[in-house]
Amino acid sequence: MRILCIGDVVGGVGCRFLRAKLPALKRVKGVDLTVCNGENSADGNGLTPASAKFLFDSGVDAVTLGNHAFRRREAYEYMDANPFVARPANYPGGTTPGSGMIQIDMGRRIVTVINLMGSMFLDSGLESPFDTIDRLLGQTDSRIILVDFHAEATSEKRAMAYYLDGRVSAVFGTHTHVQTSDAQVLPKGTGYITDAGMTGTVHSVLGVKTDIIISKFKTRLPVRFDLADGDCKLECVLFDIDDNSGRCKSAEALRIE
Repeated sequence: MRILCIGDVVGGVGCRFLRAKLPALKRVKGVDLTVCNGENSADGNGLTPASAKFLFDSGVDAVTLGNHAFRRREAYEYMDANPFVARPANYPGGTTPGSGMIQIDMGRRIVTVINLMGSMFLDSGLESPFDTIDRLLGQTDSRIILVDFHAEATSEKRAMAYYLDGRVSAVFGTHTHVQTSDAQVLPKGTGYITDAGMTGTVHSVLGVKTDIIISKFKTRLPVRFDLADGDCKLECVLFDIDDNSGRCKSAEALRIE
């Protein structure tokens, strides 16, 4: 099974570029399942029902989230109702909208998608992602398991990958919006990349106009994050997973401009 994991889609600009490029990419690469991080898909951060629908209508099969998952209250009921949206699983159970683990019936296999958020430099009040993943893996018997680890620190992402090596099919990092050069298969058969990258404007600071972010760093004052315009890119990673064993056979980082 060939699974495409797309880095953080930023705003309407990124959504429209994804719609323009994804169908051909899926066809050329023979993609069976597409997962993308949509926590920035609404203009101004977060996910809305409209931005989620746009992603699904564009050919995405599952949407994962992150630290902006609950920025838009209008998405709370949508997360509860849509079985193909995963929010970070280490938020408290019972009081948090949505689910941190979703299952997709592919006919010949059930694919489990888990969304986790890192503890370093993000919300340290959440349950440890390591404890969370141990608990969730005890609740699924899927052979093919994908983990979107939405985290800031590369050390935490790599530690998680080796912790899960041989226990899940693939781990792809999100959140930093910068694609890393370490797409690989770990020794026990888990595919991995530290960060899948970003889908949005090339000449920007993580999708935002450069002068705005420069001003924020210089003045330390709050700013409005207006999205940059111009040429775009779609960054992602393609995992080739063995259907029977659930092990990853190859991992390929891609950038479409």
